[in-house]
Order: sequence, then C-alpha cells, then structure tokens
Amino acid sequence: MDGLIQSNPNPTAERQESILRPILIGIVIVGVVVGILALIFRAEQPKPAPPPAYAANLKFSDLKTSAAQNFVGTTVNYLDGAITNTGDKTVVHAVVRVTFKDDMGQTAQREELPLRVLRTGGPYDEAVDLSLSPLAPGQSEPFRLTFENISAQWNHAYPDLQITEVTAK
Repeated sequence: MDGLIQSNPNPTAERQESILRPILIGIVIVGVVVGILALIFRAEQPKPAPPPAYAANLKFSDLKTSAAQNFVGTTVNYLDGAITNTGDKTVVHAVVRVTFKDDMGQTAQREELPLRVLRTGGPYDEAVDLSLSPLAPGQSEPFRLTFENISAQWNHAYPDLQITEVTAK
C-alpha cells in the first residue's frame, strides 16, 4: 500500500505556487488596463480651430460686468460692451468664446455664446441676434452676453473674449 498513497514531502511549496499564479495574472491584467488607459488619455487632444479670418475685423471695447437676480431668485450675470466691425463686410452672425479665469490665471469656465447686440427704443434694452440687427462695415453696436451660472473660482476680472464663428456678407 505504500506505493498507492504517497504523501507530498513539501506541501507548502505547492500551496505557494497555487497562490502565486492568480496574483501574477491579476498584476498582468491591471498592468494592461493601466497601459490602455494611459494611451487613451495621452492621445493628443484636438486643437481648437483657429479663429475665422474675418474675426480680426471685430473689436471689443467698453466691457462692463453686472449681475441681477431674476424672478426665480437666481443670479444672472451680464457682460456688456461694444463690438465694432472694422472690415468691409456686414456681419450677420458671430459666436464668442468666453473664458473666465481663476486667481491662478487658469481657466475656471469656458462658454460659447452667440453674439447679441442691444436694441434700444422700448422700455428696456433687448439683446437680439445679429441676424435681426446686422453689423455694417465701420459700425459699432453695444452687445450683451448673459450667463446664468459662472464658476465660483472666477476671479471677477473681465473674461477673455474670442470670436470662433463669423458669418459676413
């Protein structure tokens, strides 16, 4: 009977090998997942498109910020100023990228909004799209951008403004 039943002279070595194999497989799987995630996040982010050529003919001036509470009780922020068309075409649409910075000069919030000019003549000023009130060559008009939420990290300095889209005729 000695030949049929053999006892293992070193049972701890077999147990270590059986525990070591799943640990190594787990480490390899984690390494592969981390490698894939690193490649995904290292992939080059698409660069923003350069501003349209005609955007150089649109100049911002007289910037002012203000805030008011709406009827719901939330604060609405306004950025008012003047936009001047120094080019030779009539602008019928424009989109502005507004970048709010924090105290360290880093981006706290970025939004893209259609440029709306102020139309006066009623009981209050009304911000209308450029398609309803085009900006002729050499013309300057007041504008208003409205923000319902601005990041708490905003340093309250004037945001950076950049024209990202222009339609001119």
